Amino acid sequence: MSSTQTAQPRHGRSGRAPRTTNLLVGAVGVLGELMITLGVLIFAFLVWQLWWTDVQGNRAQAEVVSGLTWQTPPTVPDGSTTGPVIAAPRRDAPPVDAEPEHATTFATLQVPRWDGEPERPVSQGVERSTVLDVLGIGHYPATAMPGGIGNFALAGHRTTYAKPFHRIAELQEGDPIVIRTESTWYVYRVTSTSIVSPSDVDVIAPVPGDPTAEPTERLITLTSCHPMFSARERIIVHGTLDYWAPVADGIPAELAGGA
Repeated sequence: MSSTQTAQPRHGRSGRAPRTTNLLVGAVGVLGELMITLGVLIFAFLVWQLWWTDVQGNRAQAEVVSGLTWQTPPTVPDGSTTGPVIAAPRRDAPPVDAEPEHATTFATLQVPRWDGEPERPVSQGVERSTVLDVLGIGHYPATAMPGGIGNFALAGHRTTYAKPFHRIAELQEGDPIVIRTESTWYVYRVTSTSIVSPSDVDVIAPVPGDPTAEPTERLITLTSCHPMFSARERIIVHGTLDYWAPVADGIPAELAGGA
């Protein structure tokens, strides 16, 4: 009788062990499947965020630019069979348009240093959902308009959504930044590049760094996130207006390969 009683507990313990092991194996298997699924979702999100938004953004911004019913600059000089027509620089007071409604595309931007980059639209506002993510470059409201005295301040993505300011760090002192409105070219020259904290909003003041000062110059400021793939800081490029020209007179020499 005693031998039977001692055998039963041993039999009971050996019967529970396989069930516990099976439960652990099952739990590990489920966890593994969840991790694989999570990894696939993260990869899909990264593909969408880093590649597909660029595809969609480039397409949408190209459509915005091509949809602008603006005058085409003359392309062939009088008495010649070749072009382009180079507009003569003007350094008197330029025309300055009124600030448009939110999300209105009122200008385009081209940077010769960014060889291969398309002409980008510039629209009113810096909200992500209505401007930066869908239209490209945004204009900070209440800052100067192109050619105006003060600071024409712009924001753009450095990564994702066609990343119009992806190559902002390549800009060097003296590089041209060409802004076009419906009837006027404005050619700015880079004067400085700096890295600041997101709280340093004085960089877009009429006089950058001194918001109480009275502006006397016609400036431009480009802002974007820094470093790449991070919003920890901001990269800031300042410039000043070199000259302007009517679109009817041709194109700036900088867009024809001139300095």
